[in-house]
Amino acid sequence: MLKTSQLPVERWHQAMENPTLADAILDRLVHNAHRIQLTGDSMRERMANVHVPENPEDSS
Repeated sequence: MLKTSQLPVERWHQAMENPTLADAILDRLVHNAHRIQLTGDSMRERMANVHVPENPEDSS
């Protein structure tokens, strides 16, 4: 199973109103899990800043 989140695990308790519920959810998700934390710029933001010509024929 693969789970992704843009909210870091450290901030989940702040995002949920009920700390007991946050503990229960985190416990079940991260128990025996392999966490991969990505760093760096967002590819979505990086690609949004790439100029795409309105007419592909104008790109030459």
